Amino acid sequence: MDHTMHTQRPTGAALTRLAVSATLHCLTGCAIGEVLGMVIGTALGWSDVQTIALAVALAFVFGYSFTIGPVMRSGLSLRAAIPVALAADTISITVMEIVDNAIMLAVPGAMEAGLDSWLFWGALAVALAVAFVVTVPVNRWLIGRGKGHAVVHAYHGGRRGEEHGEGASAGAPSEPHGGRAHH
Repeated sequence: MDHTMHTQRPTGAALTRLAVSATLHCLTGCAIGEVLGMVIGTALGWSDVQTIALAVALAFVFGYSFTIGPVMRSGLSLRAAIPVALAADTISITVMEIVDNAIMLAVPGAMEAGLDSWLFWGALAVALAVAFVVTVPVNRWLIGRGKGHAVVHAYHGGRRGEEHGEGASAGAPSEPHGGRAHH
């Protein structure tokens, strides 16, 4: 069985497209968690630290869950899918959260603005957009080295299980990378 497509790493424009796609995936989970955390913290009148802590925690929860679900559909158990999600998304989510929360703190009055304020929503939109732009090259660098979101691609669309004649069985391999080194 030919595994060459998994040992060759993308380069150039293909690598950039993959990085953009991975970052959009990350942004989706991060944005849901970030917005939800900011809305809850702001609505409850929490301090900046409490609101950001909730937003970051929810960004990680949603970010990881957006990876765990599809990886489990490829046939991995939850126990095997969690390390894949951690390897795929931790750096990306961390960079995105540092950037977007730093911007929210840097925009005067954004954290104190109410939910009906254009300042709050405008600052949050700009913060997420800048976080995306900053995170794309990080993901590009990671994927180019077989790290970050690259570890998930062996499992997308159920391909990993099909490669090994496993289909979508619940039998997860003990090695989440299917024995291929991603270093």
